[in-house]
Amino acid sequence: MSAHLPVLVVMVPLLAAVVVPLLGRRSPGAAHAVTLTALGFALAASGLLLSAVVTGGVWRYELAGWAPPWGIEYVLDPLSAGMMVLVSFLALATSIYAWSYLSASDPQRIGIFDSLYLLLVTGLLGIVATGDLFNLYVFLEISAIAAYALLSTGGERATVATFRYLLIGTVAASCYLLGVGFLYALTGTLNMADLTARLADVGESPAKAAGVSLIVIGLAIKAALFPFHGWQPDVYTYAPPPVTGFVAAVMTKVSAYAIFRVLYFTLGGEPAAGSALVFLGWAGVIAIVAGSWLALSQTDIRRMLAYSSVSQMGYIFFGFSLGSPIALVGALFHVLNHAVVKGCLFLVAGGVGWRTGVSSVAGFVGMGRRLPLSMLAFAVAAVSLVGLPPTAGFFSKWYLLLGAFEAEAWIGVGAVVVSTGLSAVYFFRIFERAFVVADDRLSSAQSNDLPVGMLGPALVLAAIVLLLGLFQQPLITHVLQRALPVAVS
Repeated sequence: MSAHLPVLVVMVPLLAAVVVPLLGRRSPGAAHAVTLTALGFALAASGLLLSAVVTGGVWRYELAGWAPPWGIEYVLDPLSAGMMVLVSFLALATSIYAWSYLSASDPQRIGIFDSLYLLLVTGLLGIVATGDLFNLYVFLEISAIAAYALLSTGGERATVATFRYLLIGTVAASCYLLGVGFLYALTGTLNMADLTARLADVGESPAKAAGVSLIVIGLAIKAALFPFHGWQPDVYTYAPPPVTGFVAAVMTKVSAYAIFRVLYFTLGGEPAAGSALVFLGWAGVIAIVAGSWLALSQTDIRRMLAYSSVSQMGYIFFGFSLGSPIALVGALFHVLNHAVVKGCLFLVAGGVGWRTGVSSVAGFVGMGRRLPLSMLAFAVAAVSLVGLPPTAGFFSKWYLLLGAFEAEAWIGVGAVVVSTGLSAVYFFRIFERAFVVADDRLSSAQSNDLPVGMLGPALVLAAIVLLLGLFQQPLITHVLQRALPVAVS
């Protein structure tokens, strides 16, 4: 079976998604056990794949024995396998969190929730694994449809926000598919590796430029890159905590991965890719400052975190646009850092709202005494997002700044500095309320932290943020540097 691991990573969660709702009608516990088993398998298989490609090189898997370019192939290299590990790990952690949340509120929904959740994970893993542009679109839609269903379950406001997301997401998917159509019309292939070879013989044309532009715009909308972020704040604010914790951590990063894969691996030597990276770089710089400024003015902590995500995606795309090895390492490390950090922050914020009913920044007075371990996890993740040592966020920003200095991108350097200051302000005002301002109505005896199933994943993610910072050099040397395109590395 080891020879089929690339496809099993995707297929096992998909098959579990079919079984889980049937089990959930009789035994929610059994349904969730199947979900955890499928996600555990995906994580273990992803780890094995990452180890295999780091030591043995790229792993290409032909589906159903059909050789590319006619058949679909999965391509596993350190970049895609590393993203698989990230997606499956965060999926498993959030699923553990979801059990405590759902079993206390509506256990009969667990089967349906887990089925949709597994479909979402299947789509994201497929996006990461595939080496075919149209197959990427299929998985993009599988993940999007599952996400729409999950995000809309947070009540009336969540339904309205998700409907807006559905409309915008449909536009994004249409742009991507139309762009793929342009490239297919020029080359007659959808396989990424084959497309790279054939585009070199096509020459520059308006059709090629249109195709690349539409693909980039479609994926930038999915990644919530400023100014295409309009769907994100309301969706992240009103969706159920387990859904937001996973979607905010992973979905936009997978879209950023897709852009990186298309522009650097498929279109690496094309002028159209260079033009797209210039656009993404300027959009990223604006996002870095605008997202932080908008986050500063929010009174709802979930909305603040949503705008913070807009800023952090700006860091990633700014790093992509610089193109040097050190900048790309910083951007990819920031993908990892932000996924773990934002998952932790949203899980804690959702848990605080679930336990206390508090979602406003002002309501966090005394929260450090009421939920001490939860707020400790929140503080560690927030410090990493600000970029203080020894957390992972410090090192990802450090590498990005080194890349910016190397490229003499002084406007980008200024944006990073300003954004870091704004991030410190909007997080430290929460720290002040939670840990410094006294609430006379509370006593230490009133400490009532989250259940272990909800608290455990948040603490694990916070610990990983510290470990990634302390042991970042082996990760960068053995994985991230090997994940760079050959032309760059």
